[in-house]
Amino acid sequence: MQFDELLASITPETFERLLQAVELGRWPDGAKLSEEQRANSIQLVMAYQARYRPSDEPFRIGSDGQLVTRSKREMKADLTGAGTIASFSLNDN
Repeated sequence: MQFDELLASITPETFERLLQAVELGRWPDGAKLSEEQRANSIQLVMAYQARYRPSDEPFRIGSDGQLVTRSKREMKADLTGAGTIASFSLNDN
């Protein structure tokens, strides 16, 4: 099976289990991941996220497999571009 075929065969439920295993270092049954399993699972999680779960996080893996970063200026523009949430005045008028 080719990597792309493997990636396409992962269900959302399987992805969640892989993600949890990577986060905890253990499979759902409690068995510890070997270093090889951990490395392979991290690779699958990253590839799946890049292809099927696009994100606007500042640091992520793009669908082409490259690291995508956003500059501080871009992130600041996103925050200030959202508009005014609230304004306050020190006057009691």
